[in-house]
Amino acid sequence: MYTPTAFRETDTERLIAFIHEHSLGVLITHSADGLKATPVPLLVVERTGGLELQGHLARANPQRRDLASGTPALVVFNGPNAYVSPNYYPSKARNPAVVPTWNYLCVQARGTPRMIDDPESLHDLVSQLTHQHEADQPHPWAVEDAPADYIERMLKAIVGFSIAIEQLEGKLKLSQNRSLEDRQGVQRALDGSPISTARALAEAMAGSR
Repeated sequence: MYTPTAFRETDTERLIAFIHEHSLGVLITHSADGLKATPVPLLVVERTGGLELQGHLARANPQRRDLASGTPALVVFNGPNAYVSPNYYPSKARNPAVVPTWNYLCVQARGTPRMIDDPESLHDLVSQLTHQHEADQPHPWAVEDAPADYIERMLKAIVGFSIAIEQLEGKLKLSQNRSLEDRQGVQRALDGSPISTARALAEAMAGSR
């Protein structure tokens, strides 16, 4: 990912927090029959040896063969994004030499996958994913709430995987290359937008360093 220094995020804890918040990653693999991409909800797990991403695919998904081959995989996590008009820059009134751009938040992880296919480990993985996403529900649902024979059938229809992260990089493009005056102008404009992702990006700008 091309990342100019102004937009580069290297704080691992912030990158992990981003993945927790935007956990639907796009899993990208490559094999002799070409590129494949699947949106997948993922866990980021801290192990003694480093970080791992864990998730599962439908057993019928041909991308599982790419994972089983051990070919390196790329996962892209996207946050809020928005168009930035030159009109958002107060400095435009003094210097019209400005052009539109797009602001966005993105984290990419690369690593080598391994399969998780034994029933006990797969059950644990599905339970952890469920717990993470049900935690803020008034009455959290758990895997054990469904009939055991039904869960057993569902587990047979999926394959799990883990990706040991070998490279983790973040790009937080929040107008850091502009003056404080222009950054504040962008933030105000996005905060007043009717588009929810633009308002979320304004919130990210308010909390950025």
